[in-house]
Amino acid sequence: MTKLRGKVALVTGGSRGIGAAIVRALAQAEADVVVHYGRNRDRAEAVVQDAGPERCLLVSAALEDPSAPRALWNEAAAWRGHLDVLINNAGIFEPVGIEDDAETWRQAWQRTLQINLLAAAELCRAAVTHFRGRGGGIIINIASRAAFRGDTPDYLHYAASKAGLVALTRSIARGFAAEGVLAYVIAPGFVRTEMVDDFVAREGVDAVLGEIPLGEIAAPEDVANVAAFLATGRARHATGATLDINGASYVR
Repeated sequence: MTKLRGKVALVTGGSRGIGAAIVRALAQAEADVVVHYGRNRDRAEAVVQDAGPERCLLVSAALEDPSAPRALWNEAAAWRGHLDVLINNAGIFEPVGIEDDAETWRQAWQRTLQINLLAAAELCRAAVTHFRGRGGGIIINIASRAAFRGDTPDYLHYAASKAGLVALTRSIARGFAAEGVLAYVIAPGFVRTEMVDDFVAREGVDAVLGEIPLGEIAAPEDVANVAAFLATGRARHATGATLDINGASYVR
């Protein structure tokens, strides 16, 4: 079993879906977990109760505010006096098309890039600085299959934000490996979350399963188990790598 006793991790977007599954997996492996959420405190508290309140700290931060990531990091690091793992999972998936008016387009791009990429970058910056002073640490960034194959016309900004996250992670891995900072990307395809459930309800399950050779939609735990393993530090020479979790729907 994966063991993380003595490790302290920060998970952004931990109140539902993939983030909640990651929180539970880390806590089950005996890590202490800072659980970030945006607005839904009730759901975040439910995740903490499920994972184990004695192992979790709940912290709210609106990542669309450029000053929020640094404040989040500082509060998270102060809890146990240090952090060992950063998992950037928080993200938004909101449509905007080229037919929309210019202001709507601009605002959607700014909001998506701020939450999906810039906030993650700020947390990565804080993590690298912190980890370098401690002999190392681990960054795991949750990107998307869309970073590599692209997305539909209504989600150009989403694909661009996730592609930026991949490049950021690879650059951190190359730049700071000698100081013990390891960085990984997990790139899921369809995962059984509320967002995907809504898509299936609109488009039909065949529209999703038809492009997944494995014949099933991934569970959040499929992503969480990989994240928990990477958090152990037992895949040092995989730093800079992307782990695809998409049922072979996109093979690079």
